[in-house]
Amino acid sequence: MDLPKRKPTRLRDYDYSQNGYYFVTICSHNKQCIFSHVVGGGAFDAPKIHLSEIGKVCQNYIQSSNNIAEITVDKFVIMPNHIHLILIVSNASGTSKAPSPTNNIISHTISTFKRFVNKEVGYNVFQRSFHDHIIRDERDYLKNMELH
Repeated sequence: MDLPKRKPTRLRDYDYSQNGYYFVTICSHNKQCIFSHVVGGGAFDAPKIHLSEIGKVCQNYIQSSNNIAEITVDKFVIMPNHIHLILIVSNASGTSKAPSPTNNIISHTISTFKRFVNKEVGYNVFQRSFHDHIIRDERDYLKNMELH
């Protein structure tokens, strides 16, 4: 069976080993709505996210990831079938400039997060990879904050 071809998502000629801000999206397996659901949103009620038990597990591990010296979770939101994070990488010594296509610290952090959540939940709740976007400047940061 032929698998679909994935288009490259990495910024050309960017050194992914450097410190910076990264916008990361992690999706649930088969995009199932297992992390949360939206409640409210009527005429006088703004919509709110209500976390499922799996969403609460994710939230706990996201909040505990700030104990990692090189990573700070600046902001995050847990949606029904995906999670958005803005990660700040600082003091990223020891990352590889090549051949890794992404910052090793980010890959390692996301991989560890998924592994711990999956272990606690008892099955794989995430799709295979994740999407990241390098936040290039303040305008880009504010745009990502606004959309998600």
